[in-house]
Amino acid sequence: MRILIAGATGLIGSEVVRKCHEANIGVHYLTTRPEKIENKNNYKGYLWNPAKDEIDEKAFDGVSVIINLAGATISKRWTKSYKKEILESRVATAGSMYRCLKNIEHQVNHYISASGVSIYPDSKTMLYSEDSEAVDDTFLAEVVVAWEAAADQFSTLGIDVAKLRTGVVLDSEEGALPQMVKPIQWNMGAPLGDGEQWLSWIHIKDIAAMYVFAVQAQLEGVYNAVSPNPVTNKKITQEIASKLNKPLWLPHVPSCMLKFVMGEMATLALDGQLVSSAKVQEQGFTFSFTNVAQALDDLL
Repeated sequence: MRILIAGATGLIGSEVVRKCHEANIGVHYLTTRPEKIENKNNYKGYLWNPAKDEIDEKAFDGVSVIINLAGATISKRWTKSYKKEILESRVATAGSMYRCLKNIEHQVNHYISASGVSIYPDSKTMLYSEDSEAVDDTFLAEVVVAWEAAADQFSTLGIDVAKLRTGVVLDSEEGALPQMVKPIQWNMGAPLGDGEQWLSWIHIKDIAAMYVFAVQAQLEGVYNAVSPNPVTNKKITQEIASKLNKPLWLPHVPSCMLKFVMGEMATLALDGQLVSSAKVQEQGFTFSFTNVAQALDDLL
């Protein structure tokens, strides 16, 4: 089997590549940078420019599955122009591949797209499953709706579509966890806002394993990519402090302060969703990291 990955060198993508190779799955990948191209038996790079709708058609040779992880980080300040980049980087990448596949002979029968749990409204009491119809009115929810619509268009080509709504990915080197660890290491850690907002998280190894599982099990439809046991912001802050043997002596960081400093981005810290992973588990996926203390033991 051979798959094509967009976003193969990112946080999740690089781990997905490792998991694919462990499963003896060959990988083609797309990159906008010529210096990133490698040419190995099981790992070959191809140039593309989604903004100009340019793509090397050879990237699809022998490929039966596409995994699209491409998209600009949401952790950079949301100026008007950068919000446009966040949205277009997700929609344009899918559109570029879709239009190419419409015009060439190919063997692709499965398209798997990243997505986000931020489509669900902020709530401290609602448990969200994939059947939940409520959609938040935030910028991130708008992004997810457009992102998933861009993925769904592949079904018009007779291609099965799966969308993995991902929570906060915990990794020791990149993403949210190092940002949570820093103030605690400096003895300046504290829960954000009231600390009761939910954090639906997933270990980096589990999210990568879920993508490979989606390929092998030929998943179709929407799946929440979160661990079985979400935690509150207060709980994960306490767990990190415990693992690092650091005190938490400061009061909660006020919501108004975060909104003043972060602007609209404060939603990343203050909003949360309690999200169920039951559907993917019913399909047979098994998590390696089911509780946050176990995950932090591994990562810290």
